[in-house]
Amino acid sequence: MESSLGPLLPLLDRERAAGRALALGVLVHTAGSTYRKPGALLLIAQSGEYAGLLSGGCLEGDLAQRAREVIETGRARFVTYDLRNEEDLVWGLGLGCEGAMRILLLRAGPEEQWEPLSHLASALAAHSPAAVGIVAASADAELPVGALMLPGPPGARTLPRSLSERAKARLTGPGVAAALESARRTATVGWAGDSAPDWKLFLLPLSLPPRLLLLGAGPDALPVADLAARLHWKVTLVDHRSAYAQPSHFPQAERVVSSRPEALAQAVDLACFPAAVVMSHHLPSDLEYLRILAASPSPRYVGLLGPPGRRDKLLGELGPRAEALSGRLRAPVGFNLGGRTPESIALSIVAEVHAFLFGAPQRERGARP
Repeated sequence: MESSLGPLLPLLDRERAAGRALALGVLVHTAGSTYRKPGALLLIAQSGEYAGLLSGGCLEGDLAQRAREVIETGRARFVTYDLRNEEDLVWGLGLGCEGAMRILLLRAGPEEQWEPLSHLASALAAHSPAAVGIVAASADAELPVGALMLPGPPGARTLPRSLSERAKARLTGPGVAAALESARRTATVGWAGDSAPDWKLFLLPLSLPPRLLLLGAGPDALPVADLAARLHWKVTLVDHRSAYAQPSHFPQAERVVSSRPEALAQAVDLACFPAAVVMSHHLPSDLEYLRILAASPSPRYVGLLGPPGRRDKLLGELGPRAEALSGRLRAPVGFNLGGRTPESIALSIVAEVHAFLFGAPQRERGARP
């Protein structure tokens, strides 16, 4: 699933506040080796400025030129790049990517109520699963490519508003609604019938950013929070020391919570976090954090900062309860990247958490000594 919205929001918010329409590029199909996969998004302003990447920056300039026509006319269009022919050096750049991409450009402006971006942005703000449907192929003149199906109360909505009632009925039918409701990954679904033209819907589910729980808000937690925020993760920090648990120290964090370690389960909902890092540098606090985490099935990843001797001491204090952390605990936390500065250690921690969250093969993981 590639539909990450976070990098697009600053440009969206600025252009929407100014009342200027944009073009949304949706990568709907790839073949061979490509920089991004279906579901990746690119937002392009009329000025040519863009947010997001579909290639390594090689194709975005050309897409920006094509996007102006979409913004001006409101008509969706496909753009295809096939870089698999070694003799076809696109614009003389010799990209050598050996892949093909098919991108659908849609207009998103006041007339479209900024959809589907408004729907996805609202879901992202609520950290709630969401998906939209985009007509990606149609033999039905009344159901144009680029038409949208947006689920939600009080029911499904369709855009553009000019769709005929028959086209709206096709786009909001029970089968379509069920496909959208169950969408967890990008997919193209087709419908065909004896009495109606064939058409296809591209299902675009929102990729929700992971949440990371940092148990300890000392100075060395700042680069961890910074790096996680650059990945658009949602970071919560917890600390019992009022001098550390200051939101002003972590402006990029979703939450900064002042709480005693023994009240952790009441202060935050542990089920919301797939990963936590224990890094308070306070032995009694870390012991209490581990005790509470051991009693909960979440998070599935628990990192512990500190050398092996400190880890062994804490696990010895936990006694039989430590068994509940088996397979979940990474201690010492972080990949062995060779650095010792707070920033290097933060990079090693975020890299290991990233590998866990996104299912990197076990052989690519390693712990800091």
